Amino acid sequence: MAAPITEVAARVVAGRGVSPGVVRAPLVRLGPPVVTSPDDPVGVDPAAEARRVREALTAVAADLERRARHTEGVSADVLTTTAAMALDPALADATERHLAAGAPTGHAVTLAVEEFCGRLEAVGGYLAERVADLRDIGARTVAQLAGLAMPGIPAPGYPVVMAARDLSPADTASLPGGDVVGLLTEEGGPTSHTAILARALGIPAVVGCPASAQIPEGTLVLLDGTTGTVQLDPPAGAAAVPATSAPEAAAGPGHTADGTPVALLSNIGTVADAELAAMTPTEGVGLFRTEFLFPKRADRPTEAEQAATYAAVLRAFGERRVVVRTLDAGSDKPLPFLPLGPEENPALGVRGLRTARAHPEVLDDQLRALAAAAEAAGRELDVMAPMVSTAEEAARFADRARGFGLTRVGVMIEVPAAALRARELLDVVDFVSIGTNDLGQYVMAADRQSGALGDLLDPWQPALLDLVAAVGEAGRAAGKPVGVCGEAAADPLLAAVLVGLGATSLSTAARARPAVHAELARFTRLDCLRLAERVRSARGAGAAHAAARALRDERA
Repeated sequence: MAAPITEVAARVVAGRGVSPGVVRAPLVRLGPPVVTSPDDPVGVDPAAEARRVREALTAVAADLERRARHTEGVSADVLTTTAAMALDPALADATERHLAAGAPTGHAVTLAVEEFCGRLEAVGGYLAERVADLRDIGARTVAQLAGLAMPGIPAPGYPVVMAARDLSPADTASLPGGDVVGLLTEEGGPTSHTAILARALGIPAVVGCPASAQIPEGTLVLLDGTTGTVQLDPPAGAAAVPATSAPEAAAGPGHTADGTPVALLSNIGTVADAELAAMTPTEGVGLFRTEFLFPKRADRPTEAEQAATYAAVLRAFGERRVVVRTLDAGSDKPLPFLPLGPEENPALGVRGLRTARAHPEVLDDQLRALAAAAEAAGRELDVMAPMVSTAEEAARFADRARGFGLTRVGVMIEVPAAALRARELLDVVDFVSIGTNDLGQYVMAADRQSGALGDLLDPWQPALLDLVAAVGEAGRAAGKPVGVCGEAAADPLLAAVLVGLGATSLSTAARARPAVHAELARFTRLDCLRLAERVRSARGAGAAHAAARALRDERA
Protein backbone atom coordinates (compact mmCIF):
# COMPACT_ATOMS: atom_id res chain seq x y z
CA MET A 1 0.00 0.00 0.00
CA ALA A 2 1.22 3.52 -0.74
CA ALA A 3 2.65 5.44 2.21
CA PRO A 4 0.30 7.97 3.78
CA ILE A 5 0.92 11.40 2.35
CA THR A 6 1.83 12.76 5.79
CA GLU A 7 4.89 10.49 5.69
CA VAL A 8 6.08 11.62 2.27
CA ALA A 9 9.12 13.87 2.52
CA ALA A 10 8.75 17.44 1.29
CA ARG A 11 5.06 16.85 0.55
CA VAL A 12 5.86 15.72 -2.98
CA VAL A 13 4.78 12.50 -4.71
CA ALA A 14 6.10 11.28 -8.02
CA GLY A 15 4.67 9.30 -10.90
CA ARG A 16 5.24 9.26 -14.63
CA GLY A 17 4.84 12.57 -16.44
CA VAL A 18 3.11 11.77 -19.74
CA SER A 19 1.60 15.05 -20.95
CA PRO A 20 3.58 18.27 -20.50
CA GLY A 21 2.46 21.37 -18.69
CA VAL A 22 2.19 22.62 -15.09
CA VAL A 23 -1.13 23.29 -13.35
CA ARG A 24 -2.03 24.45 -9.83
CA ALA A 25 -5.51 23.53 -8.62
CA PRO A 26 -7.39 21.61 -5.90
CA LEU A 27 -7.65 17.85 -6.27
CA VAL A 28 -10.99 16.09 -6.79
CA ARG A 29 -11.71 12.42 -7.38
CA LEU A 30 -13.63 10.61 -10.06
CA GLY A 31 -16.59 8.89 -8.42
CA PRO A 32 -16.37 5.11 -7.98
CA PRO A 33 -18.48 2.71 -10.07
CA VAL A 34 -21.46 0.77 -8.72
CA VAL A 35 -20.21 -2.23 -6.69
CA THR A 36 -21.92 -5.60 -7.19
CA SER A 37 -22.07 -8.55 -4.77
CA PRO A 38 -22.96 -12.25 -4.92
CA ASP A 39 -25.47 -11.40 -2.19
CA ASP A 40 -27.47 -9.06 -4.42
CA PRO A 41 -31.05 -10.17 -5.27
CA VAL A 42 -31.21 -12.87 -7.96
CA GLY A 43 -33.55 -12.45 -10.91
CA VAL A 44 -36.48 -14.87 -11.15
CA ASP A 45 -35.97 -15.76 -14.84
CA PRO A 46 -32.31 -16.15 -16.01
CA ALA A 47 -33.38 -15.97 -19.66
CA ALA A 48 -35.17 -12.68 -19.10
CA GLU A 49 -32.18 -11.33 -17.17
CA ALA A 50 -29.89 -12.35 -20.04
CA ARG A 51 -32.08 -10.32 -22.41
CA ARG A 52 -31.81 -7.34 -20.04
CA VAL A 53 -28.02 -7.64 -20.04
CA ARG A 54 -27.86 -7.72 -23.84
CA GLU A 55 -30.11 -4.67 -24.01
CA ALA A 56 -27.92 -2.89 -21.44
CA LEU A 57 -24.74 -3.69 -23.38
CA THR A 58 -26.37 -2.39 -26.55
CA ALA A 59 -27.35 0.82 -24.74
CA VAL A 60 -23.80 1.25 -23.42
CA ALA A 61 -22.40 0.79 -26.93
CA ALA A 62 -24.89 3.30 -28.32
CA ASP A 63 -23.91 5.86 -25.66
CA LEU A 64 -20.19 5.41 -26.44
CA GLU A 65 -20.89 5.79 -30.17
CA ARG A 66 -22.88 8.96 -29.45
CA ARG A 67 -19.93 10.33 -27.48
CA ALA A 68 -17.62 9.43 -30.36
CA ARG A 69 -19.79 11.43 -32.78
CA HIS A 70 -19.52 14.47 -30.53
CA THR A 71 -15.75 14.37 -30.19
CA GLU A 72 -12.92 14.03 -32.67
CA GLY A 73 -9.46 12.70 -33.32
CA VAL A 74 -7.91 10.06 -31.06
CA SER A 75 -10.74 10.35 -28.52
CA ALA A 76 -13.34 9.44 -31.15
CA ASP A 77 -11.22 6.53 -32.39
CA VAL A 78 -10.85 5.03 -28.92
CA LEU A 79 -14.52 5.49 -28.04
CA THR A 80 -15.58 3.77 -31.26
CA THR A 81 -13.30 0.82 -30.54
CA THR A 82 -14.60 0.56 -26.96
CA ALA A 83 -18.20 0.57 -28.22
CA ALA A 84 -17.32 -2.39 -30.45
CA MET A 85 -16.03 -4.26 -27.39
CA ALA A 86 -19.40 -3.79 -25.65
CA LEU A 87 -21.12 -5.46 -28.61
CA ASP A 88 -18.84 -8.50 -28.60
CA PRO A 89 -21.26 -11.44 -28.18
CA ALA A 90 -18.67 -13.34 -26.13
CA LEU A 91 -19.18 -10.92 -23.23
CA ALA A 92 -22.96 -11.40 -23.25
CA ASP A 93 -22.53 -15.18 -23.55
CA ALA A 94 -20.21 -15.27 -20.53
CA THR A 95 -22.69 -13.23 -18.50
CA GLU A 96 -25.46 -15.65 -19.47
CA ARG A 97 -23.40 -18.58 -18.15
CA HIS A 98 -23.05 -16.88 -14.77
CA LEU A 99 -26.76 -16.09 -14.69
CA ALA A 100 -27.56 -19.73 -15.37
CA ALA A 101 -25.31 -20.64 -12.44
CA GLY A 102 -27.42 -18.47 -10.13
CA ALA A 103 -25.47 -15.20 -10.01
CA PRO A 104 -27.35 -11.93 -9.49
CA THR A 105 -27.72 -9.99 -12.74
CA GLY A 106 -25.32 -7.12 -12.09
CA HIS A 107 -22.79 -9.39 -10.44
CA ALA A 108 -22.96 -11.78 -13.40
CA VAL A 109 -21.77 -8.90 -15.57
CA THR A 110 -18.94 -8.17 -13.13
CA LEU A 111 -17.89 -11.84 -13.09
CA ALA A 112 -17.92 -12.05 -16.89
CA VAL A 113 -15.89 -8.86 -17.22
CA GLU A 114 -13.31 -10.00 -14.67
CA GLU A 115 -13.08 -13.36 -16.43
CA PHE A 116 -12.08 -11.63 -19.66
CA CYS A 117 -9.83 -9.14 -17.84
CA GLY A 118 -7.95 -12.05 -16.30
CA ARG A 119 -7.34 -13.53 -19.72
CA LEU A 120 -6.11 -10.21 -21.12
CA GLU A 121 -3.79 -9.62 -18.17
CA ALA A 122 -2.39 -13.14 -18.51
CA VAL A 123 -1.60 -12.54 -22.19
CA GLY A 124 -0.05 -9.15 -21.44
CA GLY A 125 1.25 -6.92 -24.20
CA TYR A 126 -1.20 -4.68 -26.01
CA LEU A 127 -4.25 -6.65 -24.93
CA ALA A 128 -3.57 -5.86 -21.27
CA GLU A 129 -4.25 -2.19 -22.00
CA ARG A 130 -7.87 -3.04 -22.76
CA VAL A 131 -8.57 -4.14 -19.17
CA ALA A 132 -9.46 -0.61 -18.02
CA ASP A 133 -11.71 -0.20 -21.08
CA LEU A 134 -13.45 -3.52 -20.43
CA ARG A 135 -14.03 -2.74 -16.76
CA ASP A 136 -15.54 0.58 -17.77
CA ILE A 137 -17.95 -1.26 -20.08
CA GLY A 138 -18.89 -3.52 -17.17
CA ALA A 139 -19.44 -0.60 -14.80
CA ARG A 140 -21.61 1.23 -17.31
CA THR A 141 -23.65 -1.91 -17.97
CA VAL A 142 -24.23 -2.49 -14.25
CA ALA A 143 -25.32 1.13 -13.84
CA GLN A 144 -27.66 0.77 -16.82
CA LEU A 145 -29.22 -2.37 -15.30
CA ALA A 146 -29.70 -0.59 -11.96
CA GLY A 147 -31.18 2.50 -13.58
CA LEU A 148 -28.33 4.64 -12.23
CA ALA A 149 -26.18 7.24 -13.94
CA MET A 150 -22.47 6.57 -14.24
CA PRO A 151 -20.36 8.89 -12.05
CA GLY A 152 -19.45 11.77 -14.31
CA ILE A 153 -16.44 14.04 -14.65
CA PRO A 154 -16.43 16.57 -11.79
CA ALA A 155 -17.73 20.00 -12.77
CA PRO A 156 -17.48 22.20 -9.67
CA GLY A 157 -17.32 25.42 -11.68
CA TYR A 158 -13.60 26.11 -11.10
CA PRO A 159 -10.34 24.48 -12.31
CA VAL A 160 -9.44 21.15 -10.68
CA VAL A 161 -6.90 18.33 -10.95
CA MET A 162 -8.80 15.05 -11.24
CA ALA A 163 -7.43 11.96 -9.50
CA ALA A 164 -8.51 8.39 -10.25
CA ARG A 165 -7.26 4.83 -10.17
CA ASP A 166 -7.29 5.00 -13.97
CA LEU A 167 -9.46 6.65 -16.57
CA SER A 168 -11.62 5.03 -19.20
CA PRO A 169 -11.71 6.38 -22.78
CA ALA A 170 -15.25 7.66 -22.15
CA ASP A 171 -14.08 9.58 -19.08
CA THR A 172 -11.09 11.14 -20.82
CA ALA A 173 -13.03 12.02 -23.97
CA SER A 174 -15.47 14.01 -21.83
CA LEU A 175 -12.78 16.38 -20.53
CA PRO A 176 -12.52 19.07 -23.27
CA GLY A 177 -14.20 22.31 -22.27
CA GLY A 178 -14.72 21.23 -18.65
CA ASP A 179 -13.17 22.17 -15.33
CA VAL A 180 -10.45 19.49 -15.30
CA VAL A 181 -7.07 21.09 -16.04
CA GLY A 182 -4.84 18.19 -14.93
CA LEU A 183 -4.96 14.40 -14.54
CA LEU A 184 -3.41 12.20 -11.86
CA THR A 185 -3.83 8.42 -11.89
CA GLU A 186 -2.59 5.59 -9.69
CA GLU A 187 -2.12 3.24 -12.65
CA GLY A 188 -1.21 3.52 -16.32
CA GLY A 189 1.96 3.75 -18.36
CA PRO A 190 3.46 6.29 -20.75
CA THR A 191 1.56 4.87 -23.73
CA SER A 192 -1.74 4.02 -22.00
CA HIS A 193 -4.97 5.44 -23.36
CA THR A 194 -5.01 8.04 -20.58
CA ALA A 195 -1.54 9.23 -21.58
CA ILE A 196 -2.27 9.31 -25.31
CA LEU A 197 -5.61 11.07 -24.92
CA ALA A 198 -4.23 13.58 -22.40
CA ARG A 199 -1.50 14.55 -24.85
CA ALA A 200 -4.01 14.81 -27.68
CA LEU A 201 -6.19 17.09 -25.54
CA GLY A 202 -3.26 19.14 -24.23
CA ILE A 203 -4.04 18.35 -20.56
CA PRO A 204 -1.03 17.95 -18.21
CA ALA A 205 -1.03 14.43 -16.79
CA VAL A 206 0.88 12.23 -14.36
CA VAL A 207 0.17 8.48 -14.34
CA GLY A 208 1.54 5.48 -12.43
CA CYS A 209 1.45 7.32 -9.08
CA PRO A 210 0.10 4.90 -6.41
CA ALA A 211 0.70 7.44 -3.61
CA SER A 212 -1.94 9.69 -5.16
CA ALA A 213 -4.60 7.45 -3.61
CA GLN A 214 -3.67 8.89 -0.21
CA ILE A 215 -4.04 12.58 -1.14
CA PRO A 216 -7.10 14.03 0.60
CA GLU A 217 -9.72 15.46 -1.74
CA GLY A 218 -9.57 19.25 -1.82
CA THR A 219 -5.79 19.41 -1.36
CA LEU A 220 -4.18 22.11 -3.47
CA VAL A 221 -1.60 20.48 -5.77
CA LEU A 222 0.99 21.65 -8.26
CA LEU A 223 1.11 18.98 -10.98
CA ASP A 224 4.01 18.90 -13.45
CA GLY A 225 3.18 16.71 -16.44
CA THR A 226 6.77 16.88 -17.68
CA THR A 227 8.70 15.80 -14.58
CA GLY A 228 5.92 13.64 -13.13
CA THR A 229 6.00 15.39 -9.74
CA VAL A 230 2.98 16.48 -7.73
CA GLN A 231 3.58 18.99 -4.92
CA LEU A 232 0.98 19.16 -2.15
CA ASP A 233 -0.02 22.54 -0.73
CA PRO A 234 2.52 24.43 -2.85
CA PRO A 235 3.60 27.87 -1.58
CA ALA A 236 1.82 30.90 -2.97
CA GLY A 237 4.81 31.74 -5.15
CA ALA A 238 4.67 28.41 -7.02
CA ALA A 239 3.12 29.49 -10.28
CA ALA A 240 1.60 27.24 -12.91
CA VAL A 241 2.54 27.45 -16.57
CA PRO A 242 -0.60 27.54 -18.74
CA ALA A 243 -0.76 24.21 -20.56
CA THR A 244 -2.36 25.80 -23.57
CA SER A 245 0.28 28.48 -24.15
CA ALA A 246 1.53 28.33 -27.73
CA PRO A 247 4.61 30.20 -28.92
CA GLU A 248 3.94 32.52 -31.84
CA ALA A 249 6.92 31.07 -33.70
CA ALA A 250 5.05 27.78 -34.04
CA ALA A 251 3.39 28.97 -37.23
CA GLY A 252 6.46 28.39 -39.40
CA PRO A 253 8.29 25.23 -40.48
CA GLY A 254 10.19 23.36 -37.79
CA HIS A 255 13.89 24.15 -37.50
CA THR A 256 16.83 24.37 -35.12
CA ALA A 257 18.32 27.68 -34.00
CA ASP A 258 20.84 27.62 -36.85
CA GLY A 259 18.19 26.88 -39.48
CA THR A 260 18.49 23.10 -39.86
CA PRO A 261 15.01 22.03 -41.05
CA VAL A 262 13.09 19.47 -38.98
CA ALA A 263 9.68 18.72 -40.47
CA LEU A 264 6.98 18.79 -37.77
CA LEU A 265 4.14 16.54 -38.92
CA SER A 266 0.85 15.28 -37.47
CA ASN A 267 -0.49 11.89 -36.42
CA ILE A 268 -4.05 11.26 -37.69
CA GLY A 269 -6.50 8.36 -37.79
CA THR A 270 -9.63 9.63 -39.53
CA VAL A 271 -10.79 12.07 -42.18
CA ALA A 272 -11.99 14.37 -39.37
CA ASP A 273 -8.49 14.28 -37.88
CA ALA A 274 -7.07 15.19 -41.27
CA GLU A 275 -9.40 18.13 -41.81
CA LEU A 276 -8.60 19.57 -38.38
CA ALA A 277 -4.85 19.03 -38.68
CA ALA A 278 -4.77 20.52 -42.16
CA MET A 279 -6.01 23.83 -40.72
CA THR A 280 -2.95 24.05 -38.43
CA PRO A 281 0.65 24.98 -39.30
CA THR A 282 1.56 21.29 -39.56
CA GLU A 283 3.90 20.42 -42.40
CA GLY A 284 1.92 17.31 -43.27
CA VAL A 285 1.09 13.87 -41.92
CA GLY A 286 3.80 11.64 -40.51
CA LEU A 287 1.48 8.82 -39.49
CA PHE A 288 -1.95 8.10 -40.98
CA ARG A 289 -3.31 5.15 -38.96
CA THR A 290 -5.62 3.63 -41.57
CA GLU A 291 -6.91 0.86 -39.28
CA PHE A 292 -8.96 3.52 -37.43
CA LEU A 293 -11.05 4.18 -40.54
CA PHE A 294 -12.99 0.91 -40.44
CA PRO A 295 -12.87 -0.37 -36.82
CA LYS A 296 -16.32 -2.01 -36.76
CA ARG A 297 -16.67 -3.23 -40.32
CA ALA A 298 -17.63 -6.90 -40.47
CA ASP A 299 -17.13 -6.86 -44.24
CA ARG A 300 -13.92 -5.80 -45.93
CA PRO A 301 -14.13 -2.21 -47.26
CA THR A 302 -14.05 -2.09 -51.03
CA GLU A 303 -11.20 -0.54 -52.97
CA ALA A 304 -13.54 2.25 -54.08
CA GLU A 305 -14.52 3.08 -50.48
CA GLN A 306 -10.91 3.13 -49.38
CA ALA A 307 -9.76 5.18 -52.37
CA ALA A 308 -12.41 7.84 -51.74
CA THR A 309 -11.42 8.15 -48.09
CA TYR A 310 -7.69 8.32 -48.79
CA ALA A 311 -8.25 10.88 -51.56
CA ALA A 312 -10.18 13.13 -49.14
CA VAL A 313 -7.21 13.11 -46.76
CA LEU A 314 -4.73 13.83 -49.56
CA ARG A 315 -6.80 16.74 -50.86
CA ALA A 316 -7.04 18.25 -47.38
CA PHE A 317 -3.26 18.59 -47.23
CA GLY A 318 -2.68 19.95 -50.71
CA GLU A 319 1.01 19.45 -51.51
CA ARG A 320 2.08 18.75 -47.93
CA ARG A 321 3.59 15.34 -47.24
CA VAL A 322 1.24 12.52 -46.23
CA VAL A 323 2.68 9.26 -44.90
CA VAL A 324 0.13 6.43 -44.88
CA ARG A 325 0.67 3.37 -42.70
CA THR A 326 -0.91 0.22 -44.07
CA LEU A 327 -3.29 -1.60 -41.74
CA ASP A 328 -1.69 -2.24 -38.36
CA ALA A 329 -4.29 -4.85 -37.47
CA GLY A 330 -3.94 -7.54 -34.86
CA SER A 331 -3.04 -7.49 -31.16
CA ASP A 332 -5.00 -4.61 -29.54
CA LYS A 333 -6.51 -3.47 -32.86
CA PRO A 334 -8.62 -6.36 -34.10
CA LEU A 335 -10.57 -5.79 -37.30
CA PRO A 336 -13.69 -7.95 -37.72
CA PHE A 337 -13.13 -8.30 -41.48
CA LEU A 338 -9.61 -9.63 -40.88
CA PRO A 339 -9.95 -12.80 -38.75
CA LEU A 340 -6.61 -13.79 -37.24
CA GLY A 341 -7.69 -16.31 -34.61
CA PRO A 342 -6.59 -16.50 -30.96
CA GLU A 343 -2.92 -16.18 -30.04
CA GLU A 344 -1.02 -16.86 -26.84
CA ASN A 345 0.90 -13.58 -27.12
CA PRO A 346 -0.62 -11.26 -29.74
CA ALA A 347 2.02 -8.54 -29.24
CA LEU A 348 4.56 -11.02 -30.59
CA GLY A 349 2.23 -12.64 -33.09
CA VAL A 350 0.48 -11.90 -36.35
CA ARG A 351 0.05 -8.14 -36.57
CA GLY A 352 0.93 -5.32 -38.95
CA LEU A 353 2.57 -6.47 -42.17
CA ARG A 354 2.54 -10.06 -40.91
CA THR A 355 -1.22 -10.25 -41.52
CA ALA A 356 -0.45 -10.24 -45.26
CA ARG A 357 0.98 -13.75 -44.90
CA ALA A 358 -2.52 -15.10 -44.24
CA HIS A 359 -4.56 -12.43 -46.06
CA PRO A 360 -2.47 -10.97 -48.91
CA GLU A 361 -5.62 -9.79 -50.67
CA VAL A 362 -6.32 -7.23 -47.91
CA LEU A 363 -2.93 -5.56 -48.38
CA ASP A 364 -3.27 -5.67 -52.17
CA ASP A 365 -6.69 -3.99 -51.97
CA GLN A 366 -5.28 -1.25 -49.80
CA LEU A 367 -2.25 -0.61 -52.01
CA ARG A 368 -4.45 -0.42 -55.12
CA ALA A 369 -6.80 1.96 -53.31
CA LEU A 370 -3.90 4.18 -52.24
CA ALA A 371 -2.59 4.34 -55.80
CA ALA A 372 -6.07 5.24 -57.07
CA ALA A 373 -6.42 7.93 -54.38
CA ALA A 374 -3.09 9.49 -55.33
CA GLU A 375 -4.17 9.62 -58.97
CA ALA A 376 -7.58 11.08 -58.09
CA ALA A 377 -6.02 13.75 -55.85
CA GLY A 378 -3.35 14.53 -58.42
CA ARG A 379 -0.46 14.17 -56.00
CA GLU A 380 1.95 11.65 -54.52
CA LEU A 381 1.85 9.99 -51.14
CA ASP A 382 4.26 8.01 -48.98
CA VAL A 383 3.26 4.53 -47.84
CA MET A 384 4.90 2.47 -45.10
CA ALA A 385 4.37 -0.93 -43.53
CA PRO A 386 4.23 -1.59 -39.76
CA MET A 387 5.97 -4.39 -37.83
CA VAL A 388 8.78 -5.07 -40.29
CA SER A 389 11.62 -7.15 -38.86
CA THR A 390 13.97 -7.96 -41.75
CA ALA A 391 15.32 -6.52 -44.97
CA GLU A 392 13.64 -9.37 -46.83
CA GLU A 393 10.23 -8.30 -45.49
CA ALA A 394 10.99 -4.69 -46.36
CA ALA A 395 12.02 -5.62 -49.91
CA ARG A 396 8.90 -7.73 -50.47
CA PHE A 397 6.66 -4.89 -49.29
CA ALA A 398 8.53 -2.30 -51.38
CA ASP A 399 8.27 -4.44 -54.53
CA ARG A 400 4.59 -5.01 -53.89
CA ALA A 401 3.81 -1.32 -53.33
CA ARG A 402 5.84 -0.18 -56.33
CA GLY A 403 4.11 -2.78 -58.43
CA PHE A 404 0.87 -0.88 -57.84
CA GLY A 405 2.47 2.40 -58.88
CA LEU A 406 3.36 3.79 -55.44
CA THR A 407 6.81 5.32 -55.78
CA ARG A 408 7.74 6.47 -52.25
CA VAL A 409 7.83 3.43 -50.00
CA GLY A 410 9.06 3.04 -46.43
CA VAL A 411 8.77 0.88 -43.33
CA MET A 412 8.33 1.43 -39.63
CA ILE A 413 11.14 0.62 -37.22
CA GLU A 414 9.37 -0.90 -34.21
CA VAL A 415 11.33 -4.11 -33.76
CA PRO A 416 14.90 -4.13 -32.38
CA ALA A 417 16.01 -6.41 -35.23
CA ALA A 418 14.94 -3.77 -37.75
CA ALA A 419 16.78 -1.02 -35.85
CA LEU A 420 19.96 -3.07 -35.65
CA ARG A 421 19.88 -3.81 -39.39
CA ALA A 422 18.51 -0.44 -40.49
CA ARG A 423 21.24 -0.03 -43.14
CA GLU A 424 19.98 -3.13 -44.92
CA LEU A 425 16.37 -1.94 -44.76
CA LEU A 426 17.32 1.46 -46.14
CA ASP A 427 18.97 -0.25 -49.10
CA VAL A 428 15.51 -1.32 -50.31
CA VAL A 429 13.15 1.46 -49.10
CA ASP A 430 13.03 5.24 -49.48
CA PHE A 431 12.55 6.21 -45.82
CA VAL A 432 11.95 4.79 -42.34
CA SER A 433 9.84 5.97 -39.42
CA ILE A 434 10.56 4.96 -35.83
CA GLY A 435 7.63 3.93 -33.63
CA THR A 436 9.13 4.52 -30.19
CA ASN A 437 6.13 3.08 -28.31
CA ASP A 438 6.57 -0.43 -29.66
CA LEU A 439 10.33 -0.23 -30.03
CA GLY A 440 10.57 0.72 -26.36
CA GLN A 441 8.45 -2.16 -25.11
CA TYR A 442 10.27 -4.72 -27.23
CA VAL A 443 13.79 -3.59 -26.39
CA MET A 444 13.00 -3.44 -22.66
CA ALA A 445 10.79 -6.59 -22.65
CA ALA A 446 8.17 -4.55 -20.76
CA ASP A 447 4.44 -4.35 -21.49
CA ARG A 448 3.88 -0.82 -22.71
CA GLN A 449 0.69 -0.51 -20.64
CA SER A 450 2.21 -1.60 -17.34
CA GLY A 451 2.33 1.24 -14.83
CA ALA A 452 4.53 -0.91 -12.60
CA LEU A 453 7.16 -0.97 -15.34
CA GLY A 454 6.93 2.71 -16.14
CA ASP A 455 10.63 3.26 -15.43
CA LEU A 456 11.55 0.70 -18.10
CA LEU A 457 9.05 2.15 -20.57
CA ASP A 458 10.36 5.69 -20.15
CA PRO A 459 11.36 6.93 -23.65
CA TRP A 460 14.48 8.48 -22.09
CA GLN A 461 15.91 4.97 -21.58
CA PRO A 462 19.45 5.05 -23.08
CA ALA A 463 19.01 1.58 -24.58
CA LEU A 464 16.04 2.79 -26.62
CA LEU A 465 17.93 5.94 -27.64
CA ASP A 466 20.90 3.79 -28.71
CA LEU A 467 18.63 2.03 -31.20
CA VAL A 468 17.25 5.36 -32.44
CA ALA A 469 20.86 6.50 -32.93
CA ALA A 470 21.64 3.37 -34.95
CA VAL A 471 18.72 4.10 -37.26
CA GLY A 472 19.70 7.78 -37.50
CA GLU A 473 23.24 6.87 -38.50
CA ALA A 474 21.93 4.45 -41.12
CA GLY A 475 19.73 7.22 -42.51
CA ARG A 476 22.63 9.65 -42.72
CA ALA A 477 24.80 7.06 -44.45
CA ALA A 478 22.07 6.31 -46.98
CA GLY A 479 21.03 9.94 -47.42
CA LYS A 480 17.43 8.99 -46.67
CA PRO A 481 14.84 10.45 -44.26
CA VAL A 482 14.38 9.09 -40.73
CA GLY A 483 11.15 10.08 -38.98
CA VAL A 484 9.92 9.50 -35.43
CA CYS A 485 6.16 9.05 -35.06
CA GLY A 486 5.97 7.51 -31.59
CA GLU A 487 4.86 9.41 -28.48
CA ALA A 488 8.49 10.31 -27.64
CA ALA A 489 8.40 12.97 -30.37
CA ALA A 490 5.82 14.96 -28.36
CA ASP A 491 8.27 15.60 -25.49
CA PRO A 492 9.84 18.98 -26.41
CA LEU A 493 13.27 18.36 -24.88
CA LEU A 494 13.40 14.76 -26.06
CA ALA A 495 12.49 16.01 -29.54
CA ALA A 496 15.78 17.95 -29.61
CA VAL A 497 17.60 14.79 -28.53
CA LEU A 498 15.92 12.81 -31.32
CA VAL A 499 17.13 15.36 -33.85
CA GLY A 500 20.63 14.92 -32.47
CA LEU A 501 20.22 11.17 -32.91
CA GLY A 502 19.43 11.62 -36.60
CA ALA A 503 15.68 12.22 -36.88
CA THR A 504 14.82 14.46 -39.84
CA SER A 505 11.10 14.71 -39.04
CA LEU A 506 8.88 14.36 -35.98
CA SER A 507 5.19 13.46 -36.00
CA THR A 508 3.00 14.30 -33.01
CA ALA A 509 -0.51 15.14 -31.89
CA ALA A 510 -1.39 18.63 -33.11
CA ARG A 511 -1.42 20.11 -29.59
CA ALA A 512 2.17 19.05 -28.97
CA ARG A 513 3.56 20.88 -32.00
CA PRO A 514 3.91 24.44 -30.58
CA ALA A 515 6.03 23.36 -27.61
CA VAL A 516 8.18 21.06 -29.75
CA HIS A 517 8.64 23.82 -32.32
CA ALA A 518 9.72 26.34 -29.67
CA GLU A 519 12.14 23.96 -27.95
CA LEU A 520 13.86 22.95 -31.19
CA ALA A 521 14.34 26.62 -32.07
CA ARG A 522 16.39 27.05 -28.87
CA PHE A 523 19.10 24.61 -29.96
CA THR A 524 21.54 24.56 -32.84
CA ARG A 525 22.17 21.29 -34.64
CA LEU A 526 25.46 21.02 -32.72
CA ASP A 527 23.55 21.49 -29.46
CA CYS A 528 21.23 18.64 -30.46
CA LEU A 529 24.23 16.42 -31.14
CA ARG A 530 25.66 17.27 -27.72
CA LEU A 531 22.32 16.55 -26.08
CA ALA A 532 22.21 13.16 -27.79
CA GLU A 533 25.76 12.32 -26.68
CA ARG A 534 25.02 13.41 -23.12
CA VAL A 535 21.87 11.30 -22.70
CA ARG A 536 23.39 8.20 -24.29
CA SER A 537 26.20 8.37 -21.72
CA ALA A 538 23.73 8.27 -18.83
CA ARG A 539 23.13 5.15 -16.74
CA GLY A 540 19.34 5.29 -16.82
CA ALA A 541 16.25 7.19 -17.94
CA GLY A 542 16.18 9.58 -14.98
CA ALA A 543 19.86 10.40 -15.35
CA ALA A 544 19.45 10.89 -19.10
CA HIS A 545 16.57 13.32 -18.61
CA ALA A 546 18.48 15.19 -15.89
CA ALA A 547 21.56 15.45 -18.12
CA ALA A 548 19.48 16.94 -20.94
CA ARG A 549 17.84 19.47 -18.61
CA ALA A 550 21.22 20.47 -17.22
CA LEU A 551 22.61 21.13 -20.70
CA ARG A 552 19.48 23.10 -21.61
CA ASP A 553 19.83 25.18 -18.44
CA GLU A 554 23.49 25.87 -19.23
CA ARG A 555 22.36 27.53 -22.44
CA ALA A 556 19.54 29.52 -20.85
